[in-house]
Amino acid sequence: MLPSSIQISGEPLSGAEVRDICRGLRDNAVRLLSLRGCRLCDRDFGRICRALAGATSLAQLNLNLGVVSSPSRIKQLAEALRTNRSIQSLFLHGSPLTDAGLALLNPALALHPALVALDLGDCMLGDEGINLICGLLPPDGAKSGLKELTLSANPGITPKGWSRLAIAVAHSSQVRVLNLDYNPLGDHVAGMLAVAVASSRTLEVLDLEGTGLTNQSAQTLLDMVENYPTALRSLVLAENSISPELQQQICDLLSEGEEEEEVAAGGGDTHTQERERGTEPAAHQRGSSSWMCPSDPSSQMVLMTSGLGDSLLAETEM
Repeated sequence: MLPSSIQISGEPLSGAEVRDICRGLRDNAVRLLSLRGCRLCDRDFGRICRALAGATSLAQLNLNLGVVSSPSRIKQLAEALRTNRSIQSLFLHGSPLTDAGLALLNPALALHPALVALDLGDCMLGDEGINLICGLLPPDGAKSGLKELTLSANPGITPKGWSRLAIAVAHSSQVRVLNLDYNPLGDHVAGMLAVAVASSRTLEVLDLEGTGLTNQSAQTLLDMVENYPTALRSLVLAENSISPELQQQICDLLSEGEEEEEVAAGGGDTHTQERERGTEPAAHQRGSSSWMCPSDPSSQMVLMTSGLGDSLLAETEM
């Protein structure tokens, strides 16, 4: 039987449901487990962690919105991740980890052989947490690291911490998606991130929605996109004090860059490569939206993130 998904959101979990989840994990019948915002006792959380430790089919684990709510649960999750070898995407958005909690979790994250996507948005992180995260973005030529990182809504991180992250991103040979939305970054940090993007050979998506940017930041980003060849395909600037004209200029330049790449590659060759990888051209097209127009940022972002997420799973399986 092919692995399936279990998705429960915002509900209390009964003992019977927990038993079924654990049985599915032990039988390697679950590929995606999402318990977003669910309520369960510490004993049942421990049972699930012990079951996922040995699961070999589980690729995506979503514990967003407070499921990992205490130091004891962080320790149980860390213990499970030290044994597990299959999880590729881990979502902990909205968990009160703090820097101390991330320090407990970090050794297991750093040694996990399959993890490529990590969501630590709204986890009450600060500069010490950023220092740990930078270790998950190893420099070019080192071990493999994260390809997708979300740090949305962590206002405790200072410009010093963001500068450290910008340096790590600039030298990372892996990271493709970086979501920093709803952090008070400001123009100074945006300038550092522009340098990181210009240096990176892999970063394709940068989300800076609601980060306190002005036209000054937008002009720097425009100069970067216009004058330096990068891998960047999507730049989200919604909910900032940036003129629509500047946003559209950036949008147009990113669009032109992708069109040139598609022409150079050739449509026929692209479909041939997709068939060789075992993926369907139509699926690739569903996630191929590649730049962010200010008119409808949310729908474009969902498409882009979904497409990259699927491709990350596919690459890890190859």
